[in-house]
Amino acid sequence: MSELDGITKHFEELRKRLLKIVLVIGVITVIILTFHAEPINVGEISLYYITPEPLNNIAAQITQHMKDNLVPESVQLIQTAPGQAFFSQVYIAALVGVVAGMPIIIRELVGFIKPALKENEINVSRSISLPALGLFIAGCVFSYNFVIPYILEFLYRYGESAGLVTFLNIMDFVTFILQFLLAFGLSFQLPLVMFAIYASGAVDSNFWRKNIRYAIVIIVIFGAVITPDGSGVTMWFIAGPMIALYVIGMAFIERKERKKLNI
Repeated sequence: MSELDGITKHFEELRKRLLKIVLVIGVITVIILTFHAEPINVGEISLYYITPEPLNNIAAQITQHMKDNLVPESVQLIQTAPGQAFFSQVYIAALVGVVAGMPIIIRELVGFIKPALKENEINVSRSISLPALGLFIAGCVFSYNFVIPYILEFLYRYGESAGLVTFLNIMDFVTFILQFLLAFGLSFQLPLVMFAIYASGAVDSNFWRKNIRYAIVIIVIFGAVITPDGSGVTMWFIAGPMIALYVIGMAFIERKERKKLNI
């Protein structure tokens, strides 16, 4: 088989795997946009079943939940153009599709790069799949409960102190929320990425401690780029937890190394 045939084969495999990923995300997105989650109480436990209801779908329920829990009391959430509410729900449904489809996404991506990996790298990639999903969800939950409400309150308190009536466009609100959810979901992968690089043998356990200063600079730049305002304050809501995650990852790797030496 010629080199060109090999490249063509790799591209064809990549296309098939990406098609599977898009299909999974698309199916979940359609479900979120088509069905409504109806609660049912079984004793003291609340369960949910879905019924077809496109106008009051799960994405609309999520939007309402975000409005009730994240929008400051003095801020009015509005729609300023036809279709904004619909497209905001599409964005929300797509994010749910990405999170819910993460096991398939990870499996397909690992399957594609598997031929280029060594045996120990393959074992590492398999072992981090579930932790990666857990850390992504943990990052989203942390951001939703402990970061986004305080950022919105902080940013809009200035308008309130000036006696202004503040309105927040639904599209701006949803993209702001999703941006932070994705940023934290990805940033929470940092300890796992550090461990995967170490476990593959690319670096030793001292690498992360020796380069901590450079890592902090990169993290601060990342926080400045990913945050939607130029205040220089909100970037620390991302950079701070990421620095803490870096230290946690570094300590975990050094502990694993000590255990290995003591065996």
